[in-house]
Amino acid sequence: MSRLVGIRTRHPEAIEEAAARRARRPLLTAGDRLLIVAADHPARGALGVGDRKLAMANRADLLERLCLALSRPGVDGVLATADILDDLLLLGALDHKVVMGSMNRGGLQGAGFELDDRFTGHRPEDIQRLGFDAGKLLLRIDYGDPGSLTTLESAARAVDEMAAHRLPVFVEPFITRRTAGGALRNDLSAEAVTRSIAIASGLGGSSAYTWLKVPVTDDPDDMARVMETSTLPAVLLGGDVGDAPQDRVAAYEKWRGALRLPTVRGLVAGRSLLYPADGDVAAAVDIAAGLL
Repeated sequence: MSRLVGIRTRHPEAIEEAAARRARRPLLTAGDRLLIVAADHPARGALGVGDRKLAMANRADLLERLCLALSRPGVDGVLATADILDDLLLLGALDHKVVMGSMNRGGLQGAGFELDDRFTGHRPEDIQRLGFDAGKLLLRIDYGDPGSLTTLESAARAVDEMAAHRLPVFVEPFITRRTAGGALRNDLSAEAVTRSIAIASGLGGSSAYTWLKVPVTDDPDDMARVMETSTLPAVLLGGDVGDAPQDRVAAYEKWRGALRLPTVRGLVAGRSLLYPADGDVAAAVDIAAGLL
């Protein structure tokens, strides 16, 4: 941490220099599969893992976990915000890895404006300038919230800009509702996920560079029908699988089944791999890699 802070203090230009010399790779290699480790949660104020409310708050610990995950066979890259990617660049951890910039982080977890998910992270021009490989945006739609239209329009323009730069953009869509207490809940029924995929697939003036990042439905058996909604390539959203061993086994089986579908090309998982209940990051990552 002292070294990173020292570089940031005295030589901030070192970040762009590290990006310029980073050894790059294609988005997809011979296997046409992707395993991406996600670490863009902190910028949304989402620091919790299970019942550990501030699990992701220690940056040195998070970076150590990320570097370990990125070193494991079968891990293709990382999804994160600028602060984390800058640290990983300075640590030399991103050579020959797919680097995805997280684009909209304005919808802070638990805020009254959570669905007003503005683009406060990477811009398309930042992703191109730094030689990153893709971007990711979250699209939560609440049919009862007129503000969702603003989010839709912003997402569409981001898709347009990424296509203009010929950069892949991974769209993570949800139909979302507020509970009686005001908390947001993503609807993972087959109908809701189908509807969200249809909406996300039609964003912007071109879908040529659009990928989908989709959850597994409440009933995993529905996934085959749900994924028939679009021809866009997709990756699965890992999500928080819980701490109990049986919950983790159930999540792995859900992923295994969905990964066999023709449009599904990989998995993006964060907390479930970086903060497993038993603390064994390498083992959690290796299990995920084995599913692909």
